[in-house]
Amino acid sequence: MHEIVTLQMGQRANYLATHFWNLQESYFTYDGTEQSPVDHDVHFRAGVGADGSETYTPRTLIYDLKGGFGTLRRYNALYELSEDSTAGQGLWDGKEIVQTQAPITQSEYQKSLDLGTPAPRLTSGSVRYWSDYNRVFYHPKSIVQLNEYELNSQTMPFEDWNVGEELFHNLDKEHDLLDRDLRPLIEECDHLRALQLFSGSDDAWGGFTAQYMERLRDEFGKKSIWVWAIEDGARTQRHHQFKKDTNKARSLYSISPQASLYVPIIDLPHKLPGYLEVDRQSEWQKTALIASAIETVTLPSRLKPYQHFEASLAGEDGTHTIFELQSSINKVNDGHTKEPSNEEDAAEPEIEFDIDFTYDGEYKGAHIFNQVQVSRGDEAESASESADPRDIGHLRRLRLHNSKAMLQSFHTSLGMPILDSFPHTMFPTSNTGSLNVFTALTASTRTAQKIKAISATAARLVSVDEREAIVNGLGEIREFYETGWSSGSDDEDE
Repeated sequence: MHEIVTLQMGQRANYLATHFWNLQESYFTYDGTEQSPVDHDVHFRAGVGADGSETYTPRTLIYDLKGGFGTLRRYNALYELSEDSTAGQGLWDGKEIVQTQAPITQSEYQKSLDLGTPAPRLTSGSVRYWSDYNRVFYHPKSIVQLNEYELNSQTMPFEDWNVGEELFHNLDKEHDLLDRDLRPLIEECDHLRALQLFSGSDDAWGGFTAQYMERLRDEFGKKSIWVWAIEDGARTQRHHQFKKDTNKARSLYSISPQASLYVPIIDLPHKLPGYLEVDRQSEWQKTALIASAIETVTLPSRLKPYQHFEASLAGEDGTHTIFELQSSINKVNDGHTKEPSNEEDAAEPEIEFDIDFTYDGEYKGAHIFNQVQVSRGDEAESASESADPRDIGHLRRLRLHNSKAMLQSFHTSLGMPILDSFPHTMFPTSNTGSLNVFTALTASTRTAQKIKAISATAARLVSVDEREAIVNGLGEIREFYETGWSSGSDDEDE
């Protein structure tokens, strides 16, 4: 068994991850007549509930601020509250005055799940928290509320990168967060394959995650760590934008060198195809679209036949770890369908996608170092490199010798299910109840161009005592994404 453990850092990350877990839950089959192509043990753990029954819950840690969990209870139908509901008085024998916040009412969608009745249609107005559309049970140890800060507080906003960094240090000094929170999940794994992190990168969660990453890398050495770094794509006031840009620079400088895969995600790109309807004021809607791409592009890591997903991310030498995420939602038989190339010898990276989640722009002649393509749905299966009987290393060397970009293609007939927890008008309609999706992770010279712009921003906005380290550090990262540098060969000159 090769397990992946997930960490969710903050409100935006939890909106996104909730869609991810809902999709994983939809792949379970219960009638025994058909077997799912998804290996559920990768992301789910077996356990024992309060009544002694077997349970199956996500291998995840969910961090959020006070008030961020909505109606999600730490103890649920699987793991009932075993402690006394009222705490003892202890040594105090005087009169007590108990102050309680008004309870948050359960959403109609959650009520329908509890009762087993047809779910009402969700809207942007009815989704107040990410827990309002959550379809899975979590183990109590997965829920970690950070009470030091409150969600959307005006007096103590959780915005500055340094605030998140300081919060991690204070909590880790008191508890050792890895031992308290993560180690129980790790010890349940037979063979830990990777750690997956969803986190904000342009607010205090970037600082919190950077410190967490440092501890993870010290603890797990060369283990794969995938980071989906979410940044707010909405226009904001100038001083707020300066703060976000500075936070992004710090996150890129601190987190990306320690990650095996670092993917900046704009929540939400400004350029979207006309066949999508997205409410940009709704975190639920925006993250549903992002989840369709992330869940698709990582699908090979959960499919039983595939073995080489991590190797394909490494490219020719493993130096390119910052990737762009792109996607096209394919409407059946209407001209939107895009398929990866069929023959390995003629295969070229795809550059025309409907949605660019990372840089929200055009390639303009960018050089591609490595691309991993994943297509899903009922299109004709391509003879992808993943099905090639030849050694994957030989295929890479052949492409490198021919001065071609590294390219790995995966295809599965498993379409993306259209769940009732998704916005019902967002995606193109389908008679099959699922969508064809074509996604890619791409390492290219566009990253060098982006880092150059981020470095210029950091040079103007970061404090003097940090400026030199960050600007120089970003400059070193940028070199890896400049044409001809990483391979150490003369291919580009030839």
